[in-house]
Amino acid sequence: MARASLNFAAENKPNIRDRFKALGNLPSFLKEVYQTSPALTIGNTLLRLIRSAMPLLALYIGKLIIDEVLLLVNTHSQTFTHLFWLIGAEFSLAILGDLLARGISLTDSLLGDLFANKTSVKLMQHAATLDLAQFEDATFYDKLERARQQTAGRTVLLSQTLAQGQDAITMGLLLVGLIAFNPWLILLLLVAVIPSFLGELHFNAKSYSLQYGWTPQRRELDYYRFIGASDETAKEVKLFGLSDFLIERFSNLSVKYFQENRKLSIERASWGSLLLAIGTLGYFGAYLIIILQAVKGVVSIGSLTFLAGSFRQLRSLLEGILGRFNSISQGALYLNDLFEFYKIEPKITSPVRARAFPNPIKEGFVFENVGFKYPNSDKWANRYLNFTLQFGEKLALVGENGAGKTTLVKLLGRLYDPDEGRILLDGFDLKEYNLQELREHIGVIFQDFQKFQFTAGDNIAVGDITERDELPELKRAAEQSLADTVIDKLPLSYDQPLGRRFAKGVELSGGEWQKVALARAYLRQAEVLILDEPTAALDARAEYEVFKRFAELTKGKTAVLISHRFSTVRMADRILVLDKGQLLEIGTHEELIAKNGRYAELFYLQAEGYR
Repeated sequence: MARASLNFAAENKPNIRDRFKALGNLPSFLKEVYQTSPALTIGNTLLRLIRSAMPLLALYIGKLIIDEVLLLVNTHSQTFTHLFWLIGAEFSLAILGDLLARGISLTDSLLGDLFANKTSVKLMQHAATLDLAQFEDATFYDKLERARQQTAGRTVLLSQTLAQGQDAITMGLLLVGLIAFNPWLILLLLVAVIPSFLGELHFNAKSYSLQYGWTPQRRELDYYRFIGASDETAKEVKLFGLSDFLIERFSNLSVKYFQENRKLSIERASWGSLLLAIGTLGYFGAYLIIILQAVKGVVSIGSLTFLAGSFRQLRSLLEGILGRFNSISQGALYLNDLFEFYKIEPKITSPVRARAFPNPIKEGFVFENVGFKYPNSDKWANRYLNFTLQFGEKLALVGENGAGKTTLVKLLGRLYDPDEGRILLDGFDLKEYNLQELREHIGVIFQDFQKFQFTAGDNIAVGDITERDELPELKRAAEQSLADTVIDKLPLSYDQPLGRRFAKGVELSGGEWQKVALARAYLRQAEVLILDEPTAALDARAEYEVFKRFAELTKGKTAVLISHRFSTVRMADRILVLDKGQLLEIGTHEELIAKNGRYAELFYLQAEGYR
């Protein structure tokens, strides 16, 4: 696994051209930063502009102080007024520089936090527009994972990009004095920093490739870390003794990653030391030239300190700029991941001139030769589906696991679009309707419904979040699903946090959770209600009572229910039997029993088990 990831990383190693190209992401990045807070962005920029002139002023005043001291010594003068003014100016610059630094740090922090929050919100908003099928694709998840990593990390990139501009201005000011004295010092300056820069450029590219190539494995590591220490998996881990197995899996994978990273780190440190030595040699060569000029009397002692200080700061600034270029270009490469995620478009969308959802439905749904395959699969999940779901009808779906029952109801809610055929609603293709309206009028509770770590009231409000503050509506839905018998026993009633993740949380049994989840469907008051085995944790009697209540409450509405218990299924108006994704039989309970086909076979097998 590690060898494969390393080969993949090598193939995707970005070169210098890729890095410069990635810098094209910075204008869009800075535009988003400005839009986050124009006031903070402008304030930060002004503070940095002022501070960029501070090093030159400090060095120049230092030169004047030294020259003034030497003048006083040589002339034996006792007039210190000018010297005191220079010292006062240097002190003021120090105070101002500290205030500016703190102001920059503050605005960096505030702007970074706001931008990270805005990016997280934008990421969630975009993810909400994408198709369910995209979330079931591993490649998509890798992109999503890399995009998530960019939300907090871009705070550092922001600070680095702004600091780059500040240092560039400071460097330009210092270069003016250095060039006026001896232009050849610039060549030595380049010798002092270019080797180290090229080394960092090379190894940052290898580091990015390693991180990129290991995205699937890092997701796997996060998964092992989660299931190895989680309240959701604790029972299975303890009962099945999975701890050692999970630790071994995590350790083996993490060690392979550590070994690859260690090899890169050692190589980077070794070459970095050598290249840094070359840079130091260039610096001291320039320093020697300046000293010799001072000894010959070409420049004053004050000018010596000014030029030596300027060269030292220029070297430091240039190292910082070139080193930051590596970090910024690497960050810009990571921005590709974020911007590429934003470019992913959903395939299931509303048409430009969408048809309004019929309220009420008049005719119902018609499946015309519908077929569907999951992405990256050659197997048909559903095929050759031809049937009608009439308005107000209660239709039950029956079939063995993997028969395509859940896929069918996902097609009905347009979580997927058919690969073959079409689904009509009142004579028009589902694709012609407004997607948001369609889903608002269809209430679905799946078997694997989410147990949100919210309050009991918010857990019900998930069914129609606009009703979150309408307690009477929440209570109505709870009464209809029998969840009120659960919530009335909770210490904080509808304000009781559910689950153990947060303080004061209370865990529910499987059956209690299912009643809360059912309340979501009743809160929605949708035209079409779909229950996909949401009562699996209930005993036979409790499930029968729930579905009997469901049948009463959905009079005049279209409903689809999936259950493995035939005592429940027979309450439906019609029963559709699926086998390997295809329609095998359809009819009432009596009709299918009389037909003596697959439904009858399954019915009698289950009945035999109750004798």
